[in-house]
Amino acid sequence: MSLAVLLSGQGGQNPAMFDLVADHPAAQDIFAAATPLLGADPRDLARTGGPALHGNRTGQILCCVAALAAWSVLRERYPGRVVLAGYSIGDLAAWGCAGRFSPASILHLAAARAEAMDEASGPGYGLAGLRGLSRARVTALVEEHSCHLAILNAADSVVAGGAVADLESLCARALASGAARAVVLPVHTPSHTPLLAAASARFRAELARAEMLPPSRLGPSLRLLSGLDGAPVFDAAKGLDKLASAISRTIDWAACLDGIREAGARAVLELGPGHALATMARDAMPDAAVHAVADFRSLSGLTDWLAAQEGAG
Repeated sequence: MSLAVLLSGQGGQNPAMFDLVADHPAAQDIFAAATPLLGADPRDLARTGGPALHGNRTGQILCCVAALAAWSVLRERYPGRVVLAGYSIGDLAAWGCAGRFSPASILHLAAARAEAMDEASGPGYGLAGLRGLSRARVTALVEEHSCHLAILNAADSVVAGGAVADLESLCARALASGAARAVVLPVHTPSHTPLLAAASARFRAELARAEMLPPSRLGPSLRLLSGLDGAPVFDAAKGLDKLASAISRTIDWAACLDGIREAGARAVLELGPGHALATMARDAMPDAAVHAVADFRSLSGLTDWLAAQEGAG
């Protein structure tokens, strides 16, 4: 059986996000590599909680730490086929889990990505989540309000980006048009929209300078999907171009879920803070066994579940 490993985007950072792997020997180098970038041990920073966890730079680094730390502990526990896909900053983390960059490189790239996005984004911009309208209808409304489609989560669920005033008008119109949900999100960066074209260019240059590692020793048992469109990454150069482009282009996460299903995944595990991706995967793949790391109370419970999925194959 194939296991799909989904790497979380920002939003779910919380004080308990490292609890399962905080003391595991395999994760210590990752926590150590993140400490100088954050100015504090990520475990201490997380436990303190508060708004600091949700700053763009801090949040992107923490999401990568969570993914890499968990995968460093779990990668030897599931010897079967694995397909990796990441959402937003999780797309970068997926390259680290696939072994194409060292953990230290991924964390430095996460910091550089966030800095490029912050520099390219002016004040007064953000994102809004809309659910319950057809893709055609919501696309028309987004365009009418001078906004941009940022993420396609499902046929009736999208994220839009733009100026906050325009997003507020968009949400009001969407609700009046029958949307089940339309709300401006507590995010101040118009990620995955053309407004961040300069950030894509800057991050592309950062990726070109980073040292890439040879393909993972897991070889054909591991497949990396682009978080932009769900296509398998066979050509590293093209994959990295998509990784940079995704900062300023619409992400088709629904296509990524199609990709993991087409890869034969019958079990799904979300690595990172929260369980947003697991929730979407359950909706898209009702016959799959789906969990997030956050669902488990102990590492042994998580590894037992992984063993059961391997046995089911």
